[in-house]
Amino acid sequence: MTTGGDGMRVGTRINRQVAPGEMRGLARQADQSGLDELWVVEDCFYTGGIANAATVLAVTESITVGIGVLPTVARNPAIAAMELATLAQLHPGRLTVAFGHGVPAWMRQIGAYPKSPLAALEETLDVIKRLLSGERVSVDGKHVRLDEVELEYKPSVVPPLLAGVRGPKSLAVSGRKADGTILAEPAAPEYIRETREITGNAITTYNWFALDEDHERARERVRGRVAAALGVNSAPHVRPMPFGEELLAIMESGEDVASQLRPEWIDQLSVSGPLEHCAERVRQLHEAGSESVVLLPLPGESAAESIAAAGEVKARLAR
Repeated sequence: MTTGGDGMRVGTRINRQVAPGEMRGLARQADQSGLDELWVVEDCFYTGGIANAATVLAVTESITVGIGVLPTVARNPAIAAMELATLAQLHPGRLTVAFGHGVPAWMRQIGAYPKSPLAALEETLDVIKRLLSGERVSVDGKHVRLDEVELEYKPSVVPPLLAGVRGPKSLAVSGRKADGTILAEPAAPEYIRETREITGNAITTYNWFALDEDHERARERVRGRVAAALGVNSAPHVRPMPFGEELLAIMESGEDVASQLRPEWIDQLSVSGPLEHCAERVRQLHEAGSESVVLLPLPGESAAESIAAAGEVKARLAR
């Protein structure tokens, strides 16, 4: 498996709005596009992340498949480890898995919100990593309780285990227990550098993506998605940026954020514009510490066209 210039890994994602029947064709296209990674999601109540990953791995040959992210509390960690070990055995070296807290409203909706989200994350990451590495595990924690559990089929290549988190305490858990951290969109260079200071581990970044030779049209295509991503938990993403305090004030004012986003802000909060600009933005993210840059297709637009466009960016970086 090869990467772009200077080891830059570039990937794309199959968004939650993609129906299961479209998954296989898009996965094959991504595999043939030259991209390094294809990520699938697990959002309530769309499609299952492990089922999606199994399908994508089965119909592709070389692309790395990432699951980003699984809620730590939705499955017993021993069962999660068993599922992931099966995928890793069937497709050695092609699986990456990320766990996160899960959206609190969804976790409450399914009766799975933990007393201590931090303890649940730390114990789950620790136990799954140990099980995948072949250990026999007993633990009586705040959230996880296992009695002499050992996997019968251990993966020959243990998949990297990432944490999809953003708060400082959760990032500290990622640094202690995970192999890497996945940062939700928008993930600009300033945010990447601050995160690496906390975690010290590998970074994967999500950013909304629009390849368009008309730069202004590209900005308008991503404007709404960037604004929607700037929610109540997005302060860590925004505060390190030169315009961070101004944007935070807009976010807290109740104003329509989308209409207030300046063109130069959109350029910093997305990967959008002509080919050379998008390639340069990926370089900047890599130089800031993102080993893998995942270009997110815009919901409502053609996923196939976005995968092709991401492949163009990857090819440009390789030249």
